[in-house]
Amino acid sequence: MNADTLHARLRDEFGDAVRDLHEATDPWIEVNADAIANVLRFLRDEIGLRHLNDLTAVDFAPRPGEEAKFKEEPRLEVVYRLSDLPLTQSHTLKVVLPRGSSDDLPEVPTASGVFPVAEWHERETYDLLGVRFAGHPNLTRILTSDDWVGHPLRKDYEMPEEYGGIRCR
Repeated sequence: MNADTLHARLRDEFGDAVRDLHEATDPWIEVNADAIANVLRFLRDEIGLRHLNDLTAVDFAPRPGEEAKFKEEPRLEVVYRLSDLPLTQSHTLKVVLPRGSSDDLPEVPTASGVFPVAEWHERETYDLLGVRFAGHPNLTRILTSDDWVGHPLRKDYEMPEEYGGIRCR
């Protein structure tokens, strides 16, 4: 199934919760945050995309002191890559979120009830990029220590001078 056909099928099923098809070298479909778990369940059960290859996020914001490279407002995009197991098709979904702040992280519902492997991917995305996954069974840091401040893959992250008595820079 190509991206156009999948987009049309998702629009029929979920209406405006499925937004635009972004045609690029690697096309992707934008989905509203509140619908992502239901869309993923539909893709798994009805379309046969039973493998969550990856779940991550991308920070589209300029680094401090850098000129903006994008026309859109700074944002985070949560990226879901799915495929069927014979690997005859793969598709990308994205949830576009405002960046929020360290006190008010952007939030999207967990996909762990649909794809159990999402538990690890969501913890990594939370830890490194600061996306909160509502309903996650154990949303704790996975790569940095519990007392680490900030999210290291965000464009506005400032590396501390020292951590635990060890120089970081």
